[in-house]
Amino acid sequence: MIRYVLKRFVLAVPLLLGATLITFMVMHLTPGDPLAALRLNPQISPQTINYYEETFHLNDSALVQYWAWLKNLCRLDLGYSFSYHAPVRQLISSRALNTLLLSVSTIIVTWIFVIPLGIIAALYRDRFADKILSFFSYLAISIPCFFLAIVILYIVYRTGLFPLGGMRSVYFEELSVIGKIGDVGRHLVIPTFVLCCGSIAMLQRIMRANLLEVLGSSYIVAARARGITKIRVLYIHALRNALNPMITIFGYQLSALLSGAALTEIILGWPGLGQIMLEAVRKQDIYLVMGSVLISGVFLIVGNLIADILLGVVDPRIRYSKSR
Repeated sequence: MIRYVLKRFVLAVPLLLGATLITFMVMHLTPGDPLAALRLNPQISPQTINYYEETFHLNDSALVQYWAWLKNLCRLDLGYSFSYHAPVRQLISSRALNTLLLSVSTIIVTWIFVIPLGIIAALYRDRFADKILSFFSYLAISIPCFFLAIVILYIVYRTGLFPLGGMRSVYFEELSVIGKIGDVGRHLVIPTFVLCCGSIAMLQRIMRANLLEVLGSSYIVAARARGITKIRVLYIHALRNALNPMITIFGYQLSALLSGAALTEIILGWPGLGQIMLEAVRKQDIYLVMGSVLISGVFLIVGNLIADILLGVVDPRIRYSKSR
């Protein structure tokens, strides 16, 4: 396992390089100038514009600029955001923990409900419980996250149950440690619920299908014929095999949440990476886009690595040998 993990980290380097290179080239192919807004700002002097052009090689070819960015990356310098007038590393570090908190919260809540609901739907196939779960699953899948966020905001506005937006209250600094945790938790309820709805609906259907397929396997029929109890067959034999595809999906979910939460964060005012990623693309803030893509790639690789390790733990038949 240790050899396999080290190998995956080594292979991750060219993968990240390829993703950042493609992003860098695509950003250069789009019409516009990353310094256009600064050139129109009368408070920005021509000397400042020339400094940016020389420092970041903006007058050179795209490959030269990318090579300069890579050299700075080796010193943990992600570049400079021309739209936010701040180093990219500072912007990402100030927002990454907020997005990570939202993503982890969404994943935990999602998987708490996905497995039990999938089991219920499979055990009561084509019965009332399965039909009710199917109805709400199709409904949740059909509703876009941003529209659901607007509806939830209206409901909360009418009821006053939870804060309408943001991550902290105006009196946050006056609270105790427990009070601060509770305040952030109350602000976390709505964005977590919005992001969970679609994920639970989709993954619950996948879990149901996986479990039904496993329950129809010959070894499950043989286990029942030997008189093994239904509960033992379900939880010891069937469930572990049905979880394998779900664990693989889990590896992609963290990165998907990182990119898919952008509209939800904007609508709900959550100060995460989604807002600045969208603004960076819109304003052609190339180095902020590069930093965001790099972080997304790291999340994807780490998520897949965690999924591979969990697969080896859950299923003893899976072994990461030297040949892999």
